[in-house]
Amino acid sequence: MSLEVSAQTVAEHATASSCWIIVHGKVYDVTDFLPEHPGGSKIILKYAGVDATEAYDPIHPPDAITTHLPKDKHLGVVAPNTVVKVVKEVTAEEKIRQELMAARPSLDEIVNLHDFEAVAKATLPPKAWAYYSSASDDEITIRENRAAYQRIWFRPRVLRDVSVVNWSTTILGQKSSLPVYISATALGKLGHPDGELNLARAAGKHGVIQMIPTLASCAFDEIVDAAVPGQVQFLQLYVNRDREITKKYVQHAEKRGVKGLFITVDAPQLGRREKDMRMKLVDESGVAKVQENQSGVKKNEGVARAISSFIDPSLSWKDIPWFKSITNMPIVLKGVATPEDALMAYDYGLAGIVLSNHGGRQLDTSRSGIENLIEVAAALKTRGPWPNPKFEVFVDGGIRRASDVLKAIALGASAVGVGRAFMYSFCAYGQDGVEKAFEIFRDELQMNMRLLGARTIDDLTPEMVDISALHSHVGITPPDNLYNSIYQPLTLAQFKNKL
Repeated sequence: MSLEVSAQTVAEHATASSCWIIVHGKVYDVTDFLPEHPGGSKIILKYAGVDATEAYDPIHPPDAITTHLPKDKHLGVVAPNTVVKVVKEVTAEEKIRQELMAARPSLDEIVNLHDFEAVAKATLPPKAWAYYSSASDDEITIRENRAAYQRIWFRPRVLRDVSVVNWSTTILGQKSSLPVYISATALGKLGHPDGELNLARAAGKHGVIQMIPTLASCAFDEIVDAAVPGQVQFLQLYVNRDREITKKYVQHAEKRGVKGLFITVDAPQLGRREKDMRMKLVDESGVAKVQENQSGVKKNEGVARAISSFIDPSLSWKDIPWFKSITNMPIVLKGVATPEDALMAYDYGLAGIVLSNHGGRQLDTSRSGIENLIEVAAALKTRGPWPNPKFEVFVDGGIRRASDVLKAIALGASAVGVGRAFMYSFCAYGQDGVEKAFEIFRDELQMNMRLLGARTIDDLTPEMVDISALHSHVGITPPDNLYNSIYQPLTLAQFKNKL
């Protein structure tokens, strides 16, 4: 039987030299853990001697404290009716945010993916919006990702029987109801209490493939456990400086049934994301699950810098044979941008590449994935049949419409990744939002495929698109009013007091 501890006794241990907390009715001595906590000791000491459950739950899996804290630090259960909970002050800003949440448009009024982003922008806490929406330096590339698709024009075919159209496909040999997979985005709980579980549950219901991020807020096993039998999941990997940690993580994922490994290769250092950096100090909610036992996490340069401390900048082509030796999962390099690297990936015997610029969050003024696809496809044709069933090319970045998806596939992509749009959908409406996003994609795919004269994904060919303007980075492309109305321009340093 567990020892019973009064809340008054717990309250006596509220210093750095003796720090007890209450989580889910149980008492823990976390004194020795204070210097090791990835978010710093300050956030724990804020709840020293009191009930920390409300702060703990949004950013930890249920078993985090019981797994990582030695058994002798599990002190017992708190005596009933003696707990003094921390009273969370509701700021004026938070009250406005809550009112906006209550006044959200109904899901029936959401008609496109831009709508989700607009709702998320209005209702997310400022730190979460800054992290999710930010891109590197002057944010040229994030805007170019969107604009590039609008410099591609359709050349539709007519008088084809399109009474039945089928947009299902296979991705790395796995069936998918959409030619779209959920690309990895970090820290889902910044925007919704269920975080990445919203994506896993919705994807399972609709036969869409989810890529699990290394930097998820939810524990990896928690996300896998949320899947239905037979559901396909991939893993996005940031390579740890400690390769043994990486090996255990990859092999554990394979044992849990993950069907593909996407290694991020465009992030030896995370880009300077100034909207995020202006948020300055990061508290516990800006720390990913994989950092739970790490010290030295930087918290004064925004969320992105706080979550990047473990990523290995020495990763190189010489590591590819090692990755192939530790797993049988197909390996895809995520973040390729040139035909030279695409050919190297092919020659190393990998399963594919993702043409990506990390959502515009890394090297600013790098080209869009869709523009790079033209040169990459031409280069890969020199290595054999095209499309090549043994080497798949994916594209992500800037995709907001099914028409974008069809343009990418017509130009040679096997499928496309969508990250922010699905993330905004669950930030705004939870799992229901993600399911609505799938529905929007289905409706738009059906309409656009019929109007384009394509009965199946295989009917999409380069002749159906005009790319003559794609490489022109200045011109008279009509403005994207929906995107531009949501985009938040960068700001300069602000005076403390406006005169």
